[in-house]
Amino acid sequence: MVDHSPNNSPSADGWSRRGFLRSAAALAAVPVLLAADPAVAAAELPGFPAEVEPYRSAYRNWVGEITADGLWACAPADAGQVLAVVDWAWRNGWRVRARGSSHGWSPLTITEGTGADDRVLLVDTASRLTGLSLDSDSAVRAGTGVTLEALLTFLEGHGLGLAAAPAPGDLTLGGALAIDAHGTAVPADGEEPVPGHTYGSLSNLVLSLTAVVWDGGSGGYVLRTFRRDEADCAALLTHLGRALVTEVVLRVGADRSLRCVSRTDVPAAELFAAPGSGGRTLDGFLSRSGRVEAIWFAFTEYPWLKEWSIAPVRPLASRHVTSPYNYPFSDNVPTVVADLVGRMVSDAAWYLAPVLGNAQLDVAALGLTATLSSDIWGPSKNTLLYIRPTTLRVGANGYAVLTRRADVQRVVHEFTSFYRERLTAYAASGRFPVNGSVEIRVTGLDESSDAGVAGAQVPALSAVRPREGADTAVWLDVLTLPGTPHAEAFLRELEEFLFGRFEGTRVEWSKGWGYTESGVWSDEAVLGTRVPESFGGAVWDAAVEVLDRLDPHRVFSNGFLDRVLVRR
Repeated sequence: MVDHSPNNSPSADGWSRRGFLRSAAALAAVPVLLAADPAVAAAELPGFPAEVEPYRSAYRNWVGEITADGLWACAPADAGQVLAVVDWAWRNGWRVRARGSSHGWSPLTITEGTGADDRVLLVDTASRLTGLSLDSDSAVRAGTGVTLEALLTFLEGHGLGLAAAPAPGDLTLGGALAIDAHGTAVPADGEEPVPGHTYGSLSNLVLSLTAVVWDGGSGGYVLRTFRRDEADCAALLTHLGRALVTEVVLRVGADRSLRCVSRTDVPAAELFAAPGSGGRTLDGFLSRSGRVEAIWFAFTEYPWLKEWSIAPVRPLASRHVTSPYNYPFSDNVPTVVADLVGRMVSDAAWYLAPVLGNAQLDVAALGLTATLSSDIWGPSKNTLLYIRPTTLRVGANGYAVLTRRADVQRVVHEFTSFYRERLTAYAASGRFPVNGSVEIRVTGLDESSDAGVAGAQVPALSAVRPREGADTAVWLDVLTLPGTPHAEAFLRELEEFLFGRFEGTRVEWSKGWGYTESGVWSDEAVLGTRVPESFGGAVWDAAVEVLDRLDPHRVFSNGFLDRVLVRR
C-alpha cells in the first residue's frame, strides 16, 4: 500500500519531506562503493599496488554539501599497504585523501567540484586500520581508522578513559586528531587532575604517531614514527589533512564514572547573564562541575543544559546507563521535527524557524522525561557519547575564544547578547537565517605537560594551543539547515563580531568559517590573515614549513589546503 498522507506527500521535485531527511542521512553516513572492472582499473590506475583492491566510491560530507561521485578509492590493510599506495600516487601524479567517517563540514578532505576525472584517490581508514592494544597501563596504541566509540569501549574494558570526548561516537581517531577534536571540560573548583587526562583537545594526548612522510635521503616516501618531544611532531598533531597518519600512541588515565544531569528550566537570560548578575549562570555550573554544554534552540528562551560531574558512586536519583546514546529523541528525527524541516526545505517556508526551534525544545524537554534520561550515571563513555549518524544533519560554524577562566561568563554573555539582537533584527525584516541551535562548550587548553613527556611539543595548529593571558577556551557553534537563506550574511556578522571583540578567537577547523555575504571558507582576509595571525606568524610559518617538507610533492593536499596552509 502506498502512503498518501501529507507527511509523505512528494514535493515538486519528487522528494518527500521525511524522505529528504532519510536520503540525506543515508548518503552522508555510508560511502557508496562500486566494484571496479579490473580492466578499467588497470587502464586508469596503471601499476597500482597488486595487494590493494581499488574501487569506485562517492564522497559525502556530514551534511551532503560537499560531494563527489565516482572517485577511485581503496582500503589498505596495514601501514605497509598505505605506503605502497602513497608511493604509487606520488609517482603517477595523484593526490591521496584519507577518509574516515566523513563527519565534517569544511573542505579539508574533498573540495566541492572534485570529480571522477581528477586524480584524487580516497584512502579509507575506517575499514581496516583499526588495531587497538595497550602499550602500557597508561598508553593505548590505535590505528587511525578506529572510531571513538570503539576506542572508548576498549579503554573502558581496561578501567581507562578520557576526561572528555566529542559527542559523536562514529568519528575516526585519525579524523579527530587531524582537526583537534574536543569535548567539554575544565577543572571544577577543588578538582585535582588525573594523570593521563587532558582538558584540552585529543591531540594533546598523543605520545607518538606514525606517518607517511618524504625522505630526502632515500628519495621516496617512508613510514616514520615521531615522538611527542620531536620538533616536527608539533605540526603533525593537528595536521588538517595535510599528512597521513596510520597509527598513534595515546596517553590515557583511569576512567571516572560521570553523572550527567539535563535540564531545560533555566532561562537563557539567566544562564547567559552578565557577570555578577547572580542566579543560575553558566559560570556557576562550571565552578560546581567543570563540565557543561548548552544547546540553545533558535527563537526559544530555555536552553537544554547538560552538566556532567564526577561521581564514583551512583547517586540515588540517577539512572545507571550501560551503553552510550541515551537520548533517542535526539538520535532519531521525531515526526514533528521532520515534518517542519521538510516543509521548510521543500516549500521554502523558512519563516517556520521559530516554530521549529520551539518544537525541538519541546521534544528535548518531553523526551528527557519520557526516556528517564534527565539524570544518568555510568562509565564516562556512556554519558559522553550521545550523537548518532541518524540525528538531524545541519550545517555548523565554529570558533574557540581563548580567554581567562574568570572571563568565561563575560564571553558567553557578550556573544549570546549579540546573537540574540541580530537574530531578532533579521526576523523583524522577514529573514530567518538560523533554524538550528547555538551550542556552547568550555575546555582547557593544550598544555604540553598533560602528555607526561619531558620536552613534549604543543600541537602547533590546534585551536586551543596555549596563548598568553588565557587558560580556557569557549567553543561557540551556530547550527542551521543547509541552504537556509541569509545564513552566510548572518554568520559573517557573528564572525566579524568574534574577531573584533575577542582577541583570542580562532576558527574550529572542521566547521564553517571565513564567511562572505554568500559563501563560506571564501573570505580572503580570514583565510590569509586572521587565521594565521591567531596562531602567531612564527608558529604558523614553522608548522607550514614542516608539513611542506614532509610532503614536498603535496600528495596529501587539495585546492583548499593549498590556499590556506601557506607561509605568510
